[in-house]
Amino acid sequence: MTVSHTVLQILLLAIVGLPLVGAVAALLPAPPGLKGRSPDQAVLRHGVTVTGAVLALTVALAAGFDHDRPARMQATTDVGWIPALGIRFHLGVDGVSLPLLVLTSLLTFLCALYSYHRVPDGPSPKGFVALLLLLEAGTLASFAVLDLVLFFLAFETVLVPMYFLIARWGGEGRERGAWRFVLYTLLGSVVMLLGLLLVGIKGGTFDMVALATDNGSGLSHSTQVIAVLAIGAGLAVKAPMFPLHSWLPDAHTAAPTAGSVLLAGVLLKMGTYGLVRIVLPMAPDGAHTLAPYLAAFAAVGIVYGSLVCLALARRGSGGDLKRLIAYSSVGHMGFVLLGVSTLTPTGVNAALFANIAHGLITGLLFFLVGGIKDRYGTTDLDRLSGPTGAALYGRAPRLGGLLAFGAVASLGLPGLAGFWGEMLAMFASFRPADGLSRPAYLTFMALAGLGTLLTAGYLLVVVRRVCMGGNGEQHTAIKEAIPALADVRPYEFAAWTPLVVLTVLAGLWPAALLGLTDPAVQQLLGGGK
Repeated sequence: MTVSHTVLQILLLAIVGLPLVGAVAALLPAPPGLKGRSPDQAVLRHGVTVTGAVLALTVALAAGFDHDRPARMQATTDVGWIPALGIRFHLGVDGVSLPLLVLTSLLTFLCALYSYHRVPDGPSPKGFVALLLLLEAGTLASFAVLDLVLFFLAFETVLVPMYFLIARWGGEGRERGAWRFVLYTLLGSVVMLLGLLLVGIKGGTFDMVALATDNGSGLSHSTQVIAVLAIGAGLAVKAPMFPLHSWLPDAHTAAPTAGSVLLAGVLLKMGTYGLVRIVLPMAPDGAHTLAPYLAAFAAVGIVYGSLVCLALARRGSGGDLKRLIAYSSVGHMGFVLLGVSTLTPTGVNAALFANIAHGLITGLLFFLVGGIKDRYGTTDLDRLSGPTGAALYGRAPRLGGLLAFGAVASLGLPGLAGFWGEMLAMFASFRPADGLSRPAYLTFMALAGLGTLLTAGYLLVVVRRVCMGGNGEQHTAIKEAIPALADVRPYEFAAWTPLVVLTVLAGLWPAALLGLTDPAVQQLLGGGK
């Protein structure tokens, strides 16, 4: 059944606007009949209700989306906002943005559900729920807006709630982590704004669809190179690309569980989405000139992230499990950037697939690490793997099994979501776009392949140490000597199971996602032709 444009338009407007309205409502006193046992419980329930409603609307939008024409922008709203500057309130969704809208609404709902039962220590839950909803509103808007100025405003909106989530509800080192996050991203955003203004002014419009269709024909080569450098720098900070990643480990380690899940699962995707939506179609000549440099940084980041994780996983290094997973994101997002840098449909599709896979898998891993810290009181690997450590297979076997599942999914085991994006990115590097140096990209492909081996190494070490207690031989003794921890609780099961199921489904049925993204990618790279 074909859903009318008006219905889809209303759905998209509601998806973007409802979290913002919900954030304001969270700060108001609860009506007498909805207070429940306490005002705190009422506002936490409000967060679950609003994020659940947004998820339901997003699923409805995905169901009504015309899957036969994913390259066409659908559910569009295009009205004047600031006519004097040519800025329009332009929203729409296609095969590139739809999966990211679904991922964002799903992860935010799961975070709200988890936090309802396990609210992080800090000020009143009112502020926590309001910030969570404001973060969702900004992220959803970033993936739905089709005006360069609106994209920048939405891109910046997420900084405020994430800063306060880390600074007020975070753990040890939260002030340092929050400040590093906001300073790095703000500095990158200033440079990105200059690039966006350059493209809009020289291109004669801020409309992203019109600029993508124009395919850079109104911009000189030097203008495109400058624009790609400026816009790419801001997006690379958020991606995060080596060596602009150093804010990430501190922010992740200090953030509360919900903050870590959304930071890794959603916010990092805004950078790579911007590269695909803005840089590639609007400044193709500039992207072609700078693509080898992006590929080089991506390949180095893959190996660097894996080597750091190996060092953190080593016994006696004092490594932190949460910090290790944060550094793993540098490597995994390196595959996304490598795919983009090939400038081929295969590579860009690989990047978009790896984006979703990383959001599902790393979101699950940060949930699991939060659960381990709740039970054991630490994420220090030496303590977790010591004589009286976690030994999850013996003390909490379901939790241990989920951690092992998340690890093998993260290392790219065939049949799970993590495999396809990384494999396709390396495949695209084998034959990059015309005009790019094939020997150089073969070198980058070899470095990425080395990164996959190193990734398997450190993740298997983590599984052995945390799930078996360091040495497999200790397992039986630990099981007998130490009482069992609380295994997966019902609310954790409800929050984590969808991520497990979708990781398996995406691994076994990649065509469901690639069928959405490929036509849209072909059109973006072809200038809308």
